[in-house]
Amino acid sequence: MTAAASANPRPPEAEQQFDIGSTDDSLERMIELFARHGDTYRVFVPARGSYTYVIHHPDDVKRVLVSNHRNYTKGVGLDRVKILLGKGIMTSEGELWKRQRYMMQPYFHRRVITGFAGVIARANERFLERWDTLAGRGESVNLTDEMSELTLTIVLRAIFGTDLDRLSAELGGNPFEVVTKEQSRDLQFAYKFRQLTKLVARLVARRRAEPEEHFDYVAMLMSARDKETGEPMGERELIDEVMTLIVAGHETTASGLNWTWYLLSQHPEAEARLHAELDAAAPLAAPGLEQMEALTYTRQVIDEALRLYPPGWLLSRRTIEADVLGGFPVPPKTNVLLPLYLLHRHPAFWKEPERFWPERFGPEHEAERPRFAYMPFAAGPRHCIGETFALYEMLMHLYMVARRYRLAYVPDQPLELEAQINLRTRHPLHMRLERR
Repeated sequence: MTAAASANPRPPEAEQQFDIGSTDDSLERMIELFARHGDTYRVFVPARGSYTYVIHHPDDVKRVLVSNHRNYTKGVGLDRVKILLGKGIMTSEGELWKRQRYMMQPYFHRRVITGFAGVIARANERFLERWDTLAGRGESVNLTDEMSELTLTIVLRAIFGTDLDRLSAELGGNPFEVVTKEQSRDLQFAYKFRQLTKLVARLVARRRAEPEEHFDYVAMLMSARDKETGEPMGERELIDEVMTLIVAGHETTASGLNWTWYLLSQHPEAEARLHAELDAAAPLAAPGLEQMEALTYTRQVIDEALRLYPPGWLLSRRTIEADVLGGFPVPPKTNVLLPLYLLHRHPAFWKEPERFWPERFGPEHEAERPRFAYMPFAAGPRHCIGETFALYEMLMHLYMVARRYRLAYVPDQPLELEAQINLRTRHPLHMRLERR
């Protein structure tokens, strides 16, 4: 324990009392509190009658997520997500989570993900056709909506394969469009979204009754087996995992691309270097994962966008037994928040933390910061299972689009952050398409 901690066994306490992490202005307040109190502080939450601890140091982040992860469960805010996603791997705990994660992990192997090259390429090609028409008319695009629609299309194709066309034909439209059409993530949205589980259940039943070969995540989850018993997933577990993949595989990637395009539009030198790398790359209709990973500067651009604006901007955990973080004792059953937005901008670990500088992710700078100063996909056993898929999707999108277009930001509304479950722009971003 540090000298400061031994003199005062409790961390600094915020003067404000509020439901930190759950209010619309939580991020603004947390930026202020970090500046005032440093790496570790606590906030009293009147609604729960308890303190929430907030940590920012990479060593403490590593302890919570990796070295002492067994002492932590998911924390505050989980109930809201459970209403939406049920008991998928994002929300489940204990033996259920271990079982499901083990069963799903092989289907996110690099070889499997590369198998979706055609799905990702075709979705981008369709968008480019539409953008060609808009560009020809001199019209701007609502980038935020476009990225949301694109990533939803890709994730639905990856999950349902050709059955997505069947569902859309039977129902007169894509039943999952509610995910992009409704921006709020309230109880009303959760109810509408959970109604879609009936469609998934019918699709699974049909596949069992009429066996065919499918290369998609529904087929993979149906074929998954428990390592101990050899049993398949239960019906409810399978459906909850499908619903989790739809939300987790769509919103974070859409937000990441939205911010990436914005940052490129504001930094012409980085944009020019990105274009040079992409122009020098071989023209491929559906490049594989390895070919996309060879785009080193493009990857650095994505990493820097995810550093400045991590879609999952706040992680929440709860202690099981007492622990020590930042030199301060943390009681059992205490909520602990890890604000990735602030971790990624920590002035002790990042040079010019507010600056967009993709080169900082070059190998020559890797030793300048701790491993756990950057983790847009979380870390440890519960890191995002779809990380490689998301990065592949983002790389291929930039590869296909930035070779043809430059996007110029149209500042029709103030740029404001909306930090709720994901970090988004409060207002849609509009871009003018400039043919290269």
